[in-house]
Amino acid sequence: MTNRERVMNVLHYRDVDRLPAVHFGYWPELLVEWAEQGKIPEELSKGNYDGSDKEVALDKIIGWDCNWSRTVGCNNGLFPCFEYKVLEVLPDGSRRVQNSLGVIERVKPGTVSIPSEDDYLLKDREAFETLYRPKMQYSDERVNFEYFRTFNDNRSDDVVVGVAAGSVLGDIRNMTSVIGMSYLMYDEDETLFADIVDAYAQMQYSCLEAVLKTGASFDFGHYWEDICFKNGPLLSPKLFEDVCAEHYRKRNELLHSYGIDIISLDCDGVTEQLLPIWFETGVNVMFPIEVGVWGDQFEPARKKYGEGMLGIGGMDKTAFRKDKVAVDAEVERMKRLASLGGFIPCPDHRLMPGSKFELVQYYAEQIKNIRL
Repeated sequence: MTNRERVMNVLHYRDVDRLPAVHFGYWPELLVEWAEQGKIPEELSKGNYDGSDKEVALDKIIGWDCNWSRTVGCNNGLFPCFEYKVLEVLPDGSRRVQNSLGVIERVKPGTVSIPSEDDYLLKDREAFETLYRPKMQYSDERVNFEYFRTFNDNRSDDVVVGVAAGSVLGDIRNMTSVIGMSYLMYDEDETLFADIVDAYAQMQYSCLEAVLKTGASFDFGHYWEDICFKNGPLLSPKLFEDVCAEHYRKRNELLHSYGIDIISLDCDGVTEQLLPIWFETGVNVMFPIEVGVWGDQFEPARKKYGEGMLGIGGMDKTAFRKDKVAVDAEVERMKRLASLGGFIPCPDHRLMPGSKFELVQYYAEQIKNIRL
């Protein structure tokens, strides 16, 4: 049985010979650590990204079957992007820069973290109409049509590959910062926030439609959002439903029309309050199901929504920093969740620095030993 068959069979409640060992990639700093420790060849520690040849080679060394985040798409963001430029060098060596989305960030060299946001351009109607709406238009320049026309001939039958369905709100949060989005939601111009979401969503729908029309075949559709944190969503579920739900529904109906019935969405944090909206509009795979301080989120969702709610993730990746006892405990927990059906264990985010190579290898081996 191929890895692709294993993954798709689990998600369709069909028989499998064993569970697939699925992961969600790595922090680049971890791969540098492993190379310095002599665990992996140095060439695999640089330029390694989801779906790359280097990642495939690394998967074989560790024992992974595939990375769920292996998706392909087109340029469905701001086009063209804003010019990246350094605005100021501060006394402590940090720099204020304008990034490609028009956000002013404070970046400190050598610090591995999300940059702090100082300011942003997308503040009002004028900025939207003059600076952003022109960059949110569909054009054929966004799509590599030749690549997708030959996609089916060049893809491996052993690996699941998704089509990038885009983002309804997460990208906009990146353009405004969390603070900026919070202001926009309650701006004097009551329609501005919705107009931004609508314009961006229509462009992304057109991008997805253009890719699917090429005839390229995909195993699943995949969104990226990241609009929740440890206490819940970054906006009220009511506002999210009013402004965003129609765009998920429209995009998911498009995916269904091309035979794609597995649709996953990557959102970190506590997603419970937004799950009903995603599920009712056609998203049916929770990913990566972060455990964090709030514990398992999949089993309660399964009990609430039934077998139509699928999951990939949920394994506490911090166990890889500890010992075999901690990993064994996670394997046992994953075995129990997998027995519910429609669930594939996967570390609950990219593996972070400090993860022990041998423990990751051990985990992948143990997952592949699980029989349903």
